[in-house]
Amino acid sequence: MFGLVFGAVRARAAQVLTILVLTALAAAVAAAGPWYGFAAAADAAAAYLEVAPATQRTVSVASRVDTQGDPEGELRRFSDRVREGLPAGVANGFAGMTRPLSVRTGVAGTSMSVAYRDGFCDHVRLEGRCPQARGEIALSAEAAQRFGVTVGDSLNTVTSTSTGPLDLRVVALYTLVDPAGTYWSDRLFRAEAELDPAFTVTDTFRHAELWTPTMAYDVVLPDHLLRGDGGYDLATELTAADRRLGSHALRLSTLARPLYLAITRDRDTILRGVLTAGAQMLILTWFAVGLAGWYTSRDRRPDAALLKLRGVGRFGALRLAWGQHLVPLLAGAAIGAPVGYLVGRALAGPVHVTADHGTALTYSATAVAAVLVGSLAVLAAVEASMLVRPVTELLGGASRVRAWRPAFVDVLLLAVAAAAIYQAWSGDAEDGLGPAAPALVALAVGLASARLLSLIAVRGGVVALRTGRLRTGLTALRASRSPGTDRVFALVVVAVALFTTAAGGWAAETDARLARSAAELGAERVLTVEAPNRTVLLHAVRSTDPGGHEAMAAVRTWSGDREILEVDSSRLSAVTDWRPEYGPASALPEAVAAGQHEAPLVTADRLTVRARRDGPSDVALDLRLQHEATGMVLTAGFGTLRSGVQTLTASAPGCAVAPGCRIVRWEMTTPPDPDGRVEPPPAGAVVTVFGLGPDRTATGILDAAVLGDITRWRAGTKGAALDVTAVDGTLRLATDRNATADVVGADAWASDPMLPLPALVAGAEPDDWRDEDPTVKLYGDAVPLRVLDKAAALPMLGTTGLLVDLDSVRRLAAEIDPGGVYQVWLAPGARPGIADDLAAAGLVVAGSATTDAHASRLGDQGPAVVVRFALVAGIAALLIAAATVAVAATADRRSLTEQLKVLREQGLPRRVAITTSYAGTAVLIVTGVLGGVLAALLAVEITGRSVPAFTDGWAVLAPPDPLGAAAVAVATLVSLAILGLTGWLIQSPLVRSLREPEGDR
Repeated sequence: MFGLVFGAVRARAAQVLTILVLTALAAAVAAAGPWYGFAAAADAAAAYLEVAPATQRTVSVASRVDTQGDPEGELRRFSDRVREGLPAGVANGFAGMTRPLSVRTGVAGTSMSVAYRDGFCDHVRLEGRCPQARGEIALSAEAAQRFGVTVGDSLNTVTSTSTGPLDLRVVALYTLVDPAGTYWSDRLFRAEAELDPAFTVTDTFRHAELWTPTMAYDVVLPDHLLRGDGGYDLATELTAADRRLGSHALRLSTLARPLYLAITRDRDTILRGVLTAGAQMLILTWFAVGLAGWYTSRDRRPDAALLKLRGVGRFGALRLAWGQHLVPLLAGAAIGAPVGYLVGRALAGPVHVTADHGTALTYSATAVAAVLVGSLAVLAAVEASMLVRPVTELLGGASRVRAWRPAFVDVLLLAVAAAAIYQAWSGDAEDGLGPAAPALVALAVGLASARLLSLIAVRGGVVALRTGRLRTGLTALRASRSPGTDRVFALVVVAVALFTTAAGGWAAETDARLARSAAELGAERVLTVEAPNRTVLLHAVRSTDPGGHEAMAAVRTWSGDREILEVDSSRLSAVTDWRPEYGPASALPEAVAAGQHEAPLVTADRLTVRARRDGPSDVALDLRLQHEATGMVLTAGFGTLRSGVQTLTASAPGCAVAPGCRIVRWEMTTPPDPDGRVEPPPAGAVVTVFGLGPDRTATGILDAAVLGDITRWRAGTKGAALDVTAVDGTLRLATDRNATADVVGADAWASDPMLPLPALVAGAEPDDWRDEDPTVKLYGDAVPLRVLDKAAALPMLGTTGLLVDLDSVRRLAAEIDPGGVYQVWLAPGARPGIADDLAAAGLVVAGSATTDAHASRLGDQGPAVVVRFALVAGIAALLIAAATVAVAATADRRSLTEQLKVLREQGLPRRVAITTSYAGTAVLIVTGVLGGVLAALLAVEITGRSVPAFTDGWAVLAPPDPLGAAAVAVATLVSLAILGLTGWLIQSPLVRSLREPEGDR
């Protein structure tokens, strides 16, 4: 038996090679798919974890606790209860507690929390020493500036208990290290009101004012739990932990569930997409192998007849036929499987999750086995259909054609395609036949087109011959009378449609990632920087790029649930790639430029004011200034004003340093008491300012034109509004006569940017905007807005948020920098060393992101992974179609050669014979490619298939066309090139024989 098998293999080397090539291609894709899927899923999870904010990787448990004077013991017991309730596998975390206090400063109290946190000193940079004793605190640099204290000073707190004052001594100033890291993700230990907490030791909480702190325990979830390795269901475990902790009045909060669900959803998308592409390839391979077996069965018919004549039964003959096919199948699998493994590893790398390594190999082996078993079953069916024929039919070379069988199969396949289309239309495109709907539409188009072309070939060939068009007639009749041509045509259509769809999907998905990257970053390159405040950021960027064409300062912040992007609007169009979805590009810059008043800067270190005080009580007058390079807020105190007109002088240290200081606000208070404390001015106090200058003339900075322009001044928002009037070139400040002492307004602000603040808005308007004028809360105050345009989306913010001018917000906030994420956006043509120049200007560059790098990270998500594998599978499908065309052309070549020789002897011109030899295969290829492209276009139109959606739900911009003109054109040319080259190589021997002179044959 083995001798017969190997003899048959040697005798039919070309047929065996065809089956081997088809099997190797299918086995390569089958082996690559599972490995690629699991490796890519691990990479996708790693990409999610890499960019996930710290809040999505941590779990926080908090509760309000009464320590009864034992904060250390209560914190230990709280931590033990939390650790018992958390899911298994979670490591130890950081415990802490915090309590808000009121710190006396100026005319009002300022809210600030006092906190303790495990490992605090390891996560900050200290100017001083770590707090060690009761009452010692480390204060943020911003809080120290606000309170006017430094290391060694004390804070005056407001207490409500009878145990005496709470003395807090500043022993260090701190700056956060890695503020975006997991340690600082708990907002309890960040600025809740206006300032970051002051950190101390647990003994400080023994003071009765701090007996009821909020305790918190924060843990970082391990990566393997967030990935769900080994089937771990983190969402369910967190829900169970929440119930356990809730029974002890402990509140669990985390944003890890969305991250876990995104990772698992992406994993499912990848594995399902790879499975769909692999299944389509598997079915296409079985179809191709069946066609190859059917075409090559013509050469095996005499062997089958001989076996029958010698009395060999059907099973024995079938075993011999199986043996002939098993050799190329096993050899093809042996070649294709390792190649597929290498391809999968090259595309996606190793499987990093240990638990998935064995699973990937098992699935790859199973897929290769499916290729072998399915191909063997298909070939067995072909052989069985041949063995049931009588000997006379096998020896005669002709076979009976039962027309109802292929028609029945066609109808059955069309019904399956219709079911898939219906399922796609019904919105259930991800289950059942839905994922295969485009391929089934292509199959339906191929089958219908094959029937139509066969009919056209029969009738057109007869007409062409009758009218003397030999080339056309012979080609048409050959196509209509060649058995199996319709099936080869259908296979070419499906293969080209799969390749075209995959190529278009890959190109469109790449465009979608690039567009998303540009929309999410805002500019081609974005630097994340650290700066003390907005003024330093803005000054550094403008001094580094005075022309305004390379860099733009930006700040990303939040107001409740609404995200706000502040940009240097004068540079917006030069730096960003402004899209139509963002609204008019010039709206914000023009509105900001029209609303700003540029007051003269203070460039002297001494100021003189000419003013008059009216009213019964003494009033102190201060002028608040802000340095335009450092953002430092300075106070020029003119002292107590006596009744009547007077000229007073005050020092303005630091303003003589370029570029100088801008005027922020006038402030009226009572004269300071012996301890330096001041109160709001008395009701009925009036101060009129006549001029301000650097010398005794009190002119040169604020003259009558500026003081008398009411659009340049506005009242403060705290307490009863100060009565601010501008008349006859003077500025008059008056308190409300009917206001009580605790609500008297004290401030008159320089209105550099006119209010309302211009803004571009995306997303639904808040409910309170429907009944009232639009406002947004910035730096603790509600700021009125002027909505310039309601955009569909905004750069970086997406479909919800506000875009405002950074300089306007800076001027409005003045003394209170509202924080946020500081950035510098760089234009495409920015010089290479600009980051170093920004660092030299005082910024600390903490990170850099580019659209290309961001798009590459998005390329690890499910949609990009799936379309890449679909493209590989599409290329393999095209090669399988080429191999099938080669088998069909080779099988027909012998009979075609004999037919053309006879026709040549009867006078057929050589050129007509040569054209006919090429034309049959060429028509099959060209019509098959065009049919495949048409099928791909119809499949997208019928099924509504678009670019795969991002698995994290991002849908800010409209997706590109899944079959762009460029992608379709390239796919068409590639298909024609591969299939055309195959046809030319196969028909070349026939053409050479036809070109030989008659005497040489």
